[in-house]
Amino acid sequence: MATLTVRGLDEALVRKLKVRAAQNGRSAEAEHRAILHETLAGDSSADARRQAAARLRAFRESLGDRTFPPSQDVLAEERMDRTDRLAAGGTDRR
Repeated sequence: MATLTVRGLDEALVRKLKVRAAQNGRSAEAEHRAILHETLAGDSSADARRQAAARLRAFRESLGDRTFPPSQDVLAEERMDRTDRLAAGGTDRR
């Protein structure tokens, strides 16, 4: 097995590594290995992106030809409804 020495790291970065290692129940060295492995050893992140894209595609296909109003229109309508309720002496809750 090879040895890798990393010099000149910012103290804040090392601190973040140690915190992340503690959260994962590992030593800083083991966390460093895990980060390198996750980042370089496989394309699991590429697989995850492909899977997410496939789920999104399936969701869009499930919507069919339905269309939805622009979100700014929905938000404007909600704000007007809320303003009207408050002006009428109502509460902020529906």
